[in-house]
Amino acid sequence: MEASSIFIGIDVSKERLDIESYPSGECQSMAHDDASIEGLVGQWRELRPRLIVLEATGGLERRISRALASAELRFTIVNPRHVRNFAKATGQLAKTDRMDALILARYAEAIRPAVRPLPDEATPGA
Repeated sequence: MEASSIFIGIDVSKERLDIESYPSGECQSMAHDDASIEGLVGQWRELRPRLIVLEATGGLERRISRALASAELRFTIVNPRHVRNFAKATGQLAKTDRMDALILARYAEAIRPAVRPLPDEATPGA
């Protein structure tokens, strides 16, 4: 199945996921729990976004990244500093969770960071 031209940014926090689709501008905010993640993955299996990007957040990204990997969706976890530099370069200085999700989606479209597999249990430091 061919990927669509949709890029998705996910701002991950302990309690919530803020999600932005680019270029459609669709946004969602939902609980950061297994049921919400399962629903998202189901939607995205059909949509087949070109790339899903989320920042490394000290481990909060693990739950959703495992679900994305299990569904064989194209995603990557990026360095927050790189995304912040991208935001500054585009003149985006304000910072909210929704804006962060949009910047992540725009970063995905503009930069196209490499998709990397999750480390497995045998990988040191995983």
